[in-house]
Amino acid sequence: MTNFIPVFPLGIVVYPGEALNLHIFEPRYKQLVNECFTEGKPFGIPTVINNKLNEMGTLVRITEMAKVYDNGEMDIRTQGLSVFRVLEVIKSVPDKLYSGAIVNYPENREGRGQPELMQKVVQAIRELHRMLNISKDFHKPDEDLVSYDVAHHAGLSLEEEYELLGLLQEEQRQEYLKRHLGKVLPVTAQMENLRERVKLNGHFSNLSSFLFEE
Repeated sequence: MTNFIPVFPLGIVVYPGEALNLHIFEPRYKQLVNECFTEGKPFGIPTVINNKLNEMGTLVRITEMAKVYDNGEMDIRTQGLSVFRVLEVIKSVPDKLYSGAIVNYPENREGRGQPELMQKVVQAIRELHRMLNISKDFHKPDEDLVSYDVAHHAGLSLEEEYELLGLLQEEQRQEYLKRHLGKVLPVTAQMENLRERVKLNGHFSNLSSFLFEE
């Protein structure tokens, strides 16, 4: 399917199923949000990296107009729906302040992928969080988690999160996260050891002496 959608380019990656809260303050996006909320229409968030609009993004719907301020600014809650690819940017839309795009929706195989692989990914993320002294609640049982649920919590850069968005099979996304964590965990472990050594510096230590061979 190909269609026109209003777009709200942002320097973030949004995944299908993700809950995203936004504060809206620019006039063009206040118009976009008001229209989409009133008419029950979704809008697109294509990812901006290094001031460049990328071709992939995620369609989102407004789930709640949480607050409207006296100056017309808004706090809204949204949810990611599906991945899209930008075919053409429409910078000027008649009678609108905001821009739009002609997009299509590539086939995206979601589901659970390989549950055993996903279990390893989740375990690795929990180990990473333990090392970093971070506590995360994914609001789902571990066996129900998929790559989109945990991707923002795996220590990916924005560029890597965008690469993951472009992977259109759950097994590919799981493997991507597994490889990433396989690189990150050893480095984090070294940092944890370094932190412990720094903490010991200057303290009295109970050390075993070296025994010379007779």
